[in-house]
Amino acid sequence: MILISACLLGINCKYSGENNKIKGLEELLKKEILIPVCPEQLGGLETPRKPSEIITKNSIKYVVDKNGNDVTSQFLKGAEETLKIVNMYNIKEAILKSNSPSCGCGSIYDGTFSGKIVKGDGITSALLKSKNIKIFNETNYFEKLK
Repeated sequence: MILISACLLGINCKYSGENNKIKGLEELLKKEILIPVCPEQLGGLETPRKPSEIITKNSIKYVVDKNGNDVTSQFLKGAEETLKIVNMYNIKEAILKSNSPSCGCGSIYDGTFSGKIVKGDGITSALLKSKNIKIFNETNYFEKLK
């Protein structure tokens, strides 16, 4: 079983109310059971919602939406709920949406809402990594299969 960002499967849970469906999942679905999650929805955020990014103040990370509202607690709750699913199904791998403040793995937006990408992990991705879950994004997972 592989955990996957629900938006990558075509579920309209992205902040804009749309999805990030990727091609190539049909073949993967023939071989693997994919467990879809949207940590932001699991944390209680509605869809659509304001875009959010991670900022750092005094060495502490926060998640704020574009209006400046602190949504850190919802992102933390979503990460914890996602971890419960991982533990329930004994999941060892996840395919998560790149650059997301929840799911980004290795790169996220810089917190200025300017579209700039920086090194870092989203809240859920960081928690899952800390539990030794192998994290991929929608690009590098398929590269590993080649």
